[in-house]
Amino acid sequence: MLPFKTLFSAIFLAVGGFLFGYDSGIITSTISLPTFQEYFTNPSDTVTGGIVSAFQGGAILGTIVNMVWADWLGRKRTILTGSVISCLGCALQAGSVNMAMLIIGRFIAGMAVGMLTATIPMYAAELSEPKWRATLSGLLQWMLSWGFLVAQWLGYGCSFSSSEFAWRFPLAFQNIPGLILIAGIWFLDESPRWLMEKDRHDEAKVVLTRLRGNSSPDLIELEFREIRDVIEADRAAGNTSWKTILTKPSWRRRLILGCGVQAFGPLSGINVINYYGPRIYQILGIDNNQTSLMIIGISGALSIVYCTICLYLVDKVGRVKPLIVSAAFLGASLLVNAVQAQYMNPNNPHQLRSMVAMNFVFSLFYTPLGIISWVYPAEIFPVEVRALGNALTTFTNWTVNLIFAQFTPGALSSVGFKYFYLFFALNLIAMLCYYFFYPETKGRTLEQIDELFGDQLVPHALEDPEGAQAAMEKEAQVAHVEN
Repeated sequence: MLPFKTLFSAIFLAVGGFLFGYDSGIITSTISLPTFQEYFTNPSDTVTGGIVSAFQGGAILGTIVNMVWADWLGRKRTILTGSVISCLGCALQAGSVNMAMLIIGRFIAGMAVGMLTATIPMYAAELSEPKWRATLSGLLQWMLSWGFLVAQWLGYGCSFSSSEFAWRFPLAFQNIPGLILIAGIWFLDESPRWLMEKDRHDEAKVVLTRLRGNSSPDLIELEFREIRDVIEADRAAGNTSWKTILTKPSWRRRLILGCGVQAFGPLSGINVINYYGPRIYQILGIDNNQTSLMIIGISGALSIVYCTICLYLVDKVGRVKPLIVSAAFLGASLLVNAVQAQYMNPNNPHQLRSMVAMNFVFSLFYTPLGIISWVYPAEIFPVEVRALGNALTTFTNWTVNLIFAQFTPGALSSVGFKYFYLFFALNLIAMLCYYFFYPETKGRTLEQIDELFGDQLVPHALEDPEGAQAAMEKEAQVAHVEN
């Protein structure tokens, strides 16, 4: 049974996913509202792209902050810092009196989300046992879906207001998850693996015992020993510099795979559909903004169901097979809509329903990729560079996000649904990469994943309990002689 402390920690950390989902989702309804358009004097495609992409630009800065400071700060303090920054950015957005203030607020809030998304899946992975790790790390995506859902329906409800409340209140609501994180982070334990890496062994053992609940002391001792042995072996081999992630081929391979799966998320086309849903439905002839927002809200509600099912399966089925299936059907759904758009008959309601349905199919098959794109990078890096590795992979995600957020309004205006052919091709490339290059990580401890990349330097205690026990007895004898 999953220990309560570990489950509580993972669920609480996933509030950061809600913040990410809400911050990303609320801009969809906000930029399409007549009251927003009127207040900011009908912003152009370029300015609209700037509003959306400022968030991604801030997130890129947040991941850079993590590259430099996260390993020094630790997991808890990084999340606290990101939460405080989030509240500042969200308050600026809600109180915006001009476009510059809004964009700066979006940038600051994005910086916070960049820090949090680079930290939370990794933190959850370090707290978890192997059999639950993908589920607990993937809770970020589950709560992200809830954030999108709340943003979509709150935006839809507020769209009936004819005052500035229609967009100011939803933007102000962004502060709530940040405040929850600030208040609750004090009740979480620091990552035992980070504590071990900082040579705080006694604290690490206390935390590990608390996280493992009713596990036997012998099993906890074996896990503690496995973590310690791997860290010490890496140090003995000279794997202590941040440069090693670039200079050591097996670590560089991990970085490429982590960056790849993070990049394939936005390259699937998901953010084009999420951020610019009303624009897409306008191309389809649905001119009523509230109808568009209602369709998006229904899709968001269904994504909660999809995500719940996928979380249940991901630790049973693994990571790689769902990624392959996801990429195949994402590409297929986009291809169907791109082809239909070429022969679109505005007077054919069945075709319209079919194209809307393809967006629902896309949402369904994005779910495995959405979850695993956070899980996979969080588990493949050694503890010495885990914070740096996750910051670099998340940096990749946000950089690709920024590019498409900025240029999508113009692309949709210029070529419409032909734009989807690009994402069909990118999903096909992703499917081939998953099949040929990505090793399966299911069922292994974070330390045992070294074996997949040819980096095992010492026997793993949980795989060889008898050998570990003999080593412990030998150490005890040596200590006795020395005393």
